[in-house]
Amino acid sequence: MRHIAIIGSGPAGYYTAEAAQKQWGDEVRVDIFDMLPVPYGLIRSGVAPDHQSIKGVSRRYEATALSDNVRFVGNVMIGKDVSVPELQGLYDAVVLATGAPHDRKMDLPGENLPGVYGSAAFVGWYNGHPMFAGLDPDLSGDTAVVIGMGNVALDVTRILAKTREEFAGSDIVAHALDVLQTSKLRKIVILGRRGPHQIMMTPKELGELSHLTRAAPRVDPLDLPEEGEDAFLEPGLRKSVSHLRSFAAIPESHYGDTPIEVEFDFFASPKAILGTDKVEGIEVERTKVEAGRAVGTGDTYTIPAGLIVCCIGYQTSRIPDVPFDERAGRFANDEGRILPGLYCVGWARRGPSGTIGTNRPDGFSVIEKIGEDIAAGILGHGGKQGRAGFDELAAARGLDVVTFRDWKKIEAEEERRARDDAPREKFVVVDEMIRAREG
Repeated sequence: MRHIAIIGSGPAGYYTAEAAQKQWGDEVRVDIFDMLPVPYGLIRSGVAPDHQSIKGVSRRYEATALSDNVRFVGNVMIGKDVSVPELQGLYDAVVLATGAPHDRKMDLPGENLPGVYGSAAFVGWYNGHPMFAGLDPDLSGDTAVVIGMGNVALDVTRILAKTREEFAGSDIVAHALDVLQTSKLRKIVILGRRGPHQIMMTPKELGELSHLTRAAPRVDPLDLPEEGEDAFLEPGLRKSVSHLRSFAAIPESHYGDTPIEVEFDFFASPKAILGTDKVEGIEVERTKVEAGRAVGTGDTYTIPAGLIVCCIGYQTSRIPDVPFDERAGRFANDEGRILPGLYCVGWARRGPSGTIGTNRPDGFSVIEKIGEDIAAGILGHGGKQGRAGFDELAAARGLDVVTFRDWKKIEAEEERRARDDAPREKFVVVDEMIRAREG
């Protein structure tokens, strides 16, 4: 019998469990650990609440979770409740699938001022992650600046711009919806260091901006390259740039009819966050693109703003006893191998890149490597206790483990609490989640 411990119950974790089942069938037991009492990681707390079709992938993970040889072990923090070396003593292989839940720092003066947030925190706030539920951003100003040219920046912008009615069918949490209804924003500036041909935004997400009830996107035609240059772009990016061109063609008179303007500010690099007791603006340097890189021109200007959300990337959480690559912001690894018997997968392996689906081949790849290491004798000769050993350890330490059956009770209660136009109302406090499992 093979005993595998997977740390993290998001897409990378469940795809890895699925791969282990396909590799060893009934001869494997997989325990999937999570620090929260609820599974699915990024699907629950990272995917935009108004993108319910994407969240539907969790049904695939549920099928894996309900199989006889996979177990969810929630409400257990690795590195605090139990160490990685202890897990290595109990399981043949330990796979870190912890994602990249922390914001990458901008390293700018003033970035710690009140009113400045990283996207992990801000997205976690409107998605109900317990770590960020108390954020309470101030939306009383008339301008917000969103830094970044990827889909997360678009998600944040769209959530800030939507009306209450446009959230019908989403699972945005009530505390965020209440704050967003008080918003006085009249302008959202999306700031990017490079130009339209270097954006990471996908066509679907860009296209959504043109369907907002009270907001209209604005692009300066002078920021767009000659249209003939679009022919050299890969098809997805070419379609995204076509959306930007359509935004640039919107007549000036249209903006007088929409309460919120979403302005794309290309060739703009943030230099400092301004303010005394809270954020009041951002200093920006105009750039030009040389050999694909943004180069400062020395021309600076200021954008007044009462809210800044930085969407420039994420990094993995450090765990005691696990080598960490400081520069890359992920675990130090060689194609998923960290140490004998210790592996990583997904964003914890490669950094925050790719789509949710990218984690599936990544999970199968790391299981292949575990199989190779078993065949090579690197992982010893088996005989480890696996989940029976962990259960004994958990009982001795008084750990309050949450099972997948418990999670289904929590889920049922979230669905019962839902607004009439929402699929669920998430619990945002861990103690409330645990109480809800009592039914």
